[in-house]
Amino acid sequence: MDWVKRSGEYTLTDGKSGFSINFAGMNFNGDDIAKMAPDFDKAMKGIADIEAGKIKNPDEQRKVTHFTDRMAYPASPAFSAVETFAAKIIADGKFDAVVVNGIGGSALGPQLMQFAINGPYWNELPKSKRNGLKIYFLDNTDSSGFADLLEVMEPEKTLHLVISKSGGTQETKNNMIAMENFYASCGLDFAKCAVAVTMLDSSLYQYAKANNWLQIFEMAESIGGRTSETAIVGHLPAALTGIDFGKFLAGACDMDLWTRSKENNPALFLAAMWYLAGNGKGDRNMVIVPYSDRLVLLSRYLQQLVMESLGKELDLDGKVVNQGLNVFGNKGGTDAHAFIQQLNDGRDDFFATFIEVLHDAKKLEINDGITMGDYLHGFFEGLSAALRSKGRQTITIRIPQLTVYELGQIIALYERAVAIYAEFININAFHQPGVQAYKLAAKDLLALRGKVLAALENKKGFAGDGQAFADLAGVPERAVEVASLLDKAALNGGAVSREFNGKNWIYTIK
Repeated sequence: MDWVKRSGEYTLTDGKSGFSINFAGMNFNGDDIAKMAPDFDKAMKGIADIEAGKIKNPDEQRKVTHFTDRMAYPASPAFSAVETFAAKIIADGKFDAVVVNGIGGSALGPQLMQFAINGPYWNELPKSKRNGLKIYFLDNTDSSGFADLLEVMEPEKTLHLVISKSGGTQETKNNMIAMENFYASCGLDFAKCAVAVTMLDSSLYQYAKANNWLQIFEMAESIGGRTSETAIVGHLPAALTGIDFGKFLAGACDMDLWTRSKENNPALFLAAMWYLAGNGKGDRNMVIVPYSDRLVLLSRYLQQLVMESLGKELDLDGKVVNQGLNVFGNKGGTDAHAFIQQLNDGRDDFFATFIEVLHDAKKLEINDGITMGDYLHGFFEGLSAALRSKGRQTITIRIPQLTVYELGQIIALYERAVAIYAEFININAFHQPGVQAYKLAAKDLLALRGKVLAALENKKGFAGDGQAFADLAGVPERAVEVASLLDKAALNGGAVSREFNGKNWIYTIK
């Protein structure tokens, strides 16, 4: 089948919104799709069970409600409360900026929204050209990020959103404590500018209530962080920066409606492409290439959504499967001078998803009536054709323009595709045991740090390598970790100094 006929057969389009997705560049045929009919039936039943309120996160005995909650959310008191709060904050003029303190889904979705809709230079606009607050993010437990924020933050004019579903997320808690200490050092009351977004009666909820924080907004237990952008986690930062969240939800809900049908279902087909391309085992990498500067963060957002959801050791029957899909990407045009060389000539271990925004933000003529947007379109079509000529697999998504509506469509499409793919491979897409494993390992290392510090007491002048200090602490088998702790302490005014003897670092207790 030639490219024109194949594109006609395997392009799905929503005539109302103009959203289209072309699967013709993937390596499959009608027989491959026909053989997946039982998988399609199973997946559609699984999605129906999610929306019917059945337990679909058995490991945590939770329902999964991000699909259904966003339908009811715009008419809810919770939606009105956020809109009213944000409008009051903006109108009062006391605050000129907001800091979002969260990690993972509590930051990635709002970051994507801000960059896509308000653009990269939002904070640099004068207040007269902004219809909302400037926005900053604390999304790690790295002191450099905190220090960078303090360089630009005016504490008296800054609102703080502390977002943690459980209330105990350590990275978020660290930033909260450090910010409280900073405000106290300035003689300011952090509580008067602090807002909590968390589950009812979580440790954060109780702390915020006990300390009379400005506001507390409740999160649903049944919505995970990586699927929370269409809930209050995405709503509050958006509303505070003047974004019409209702239109965002409209886009997401319209995509949900389209992807509930078994016929011409773009999410079902998208998940099938992932499955067929990767042999049902994630054998190919997913490359996300949006031809839009404002969608540069989409690949980071999808890394979490896809990889945290599908990267699982065990399936629902307890069988070891080690499933997952690798996701990487940047942005079209730029990528041609980054990693496209390898995609074109190197390892054939991927499939690329291109996303094109048809409407140009500004008509900029370059020569002979050809605009900057025409060049970008030409680069996109040229790359797509070049990859196809090499037998490389591609998917193309086209949207008429980039507004909150289209962003809602994209996010909802991928959320649905992830849930469907999880049904194909029989895994729980809605928990994250691997994340908990690293947190436990981190706690163990901090406990080791305490043991080492205790061993240093009253040992002034003691010197040796990491093994000598591990022996001193009674943990000889952990010499590597002990050395790393000593390296950290030596460069941060700790109780030890270090010198390199040509082979090893030698540490000395001060």
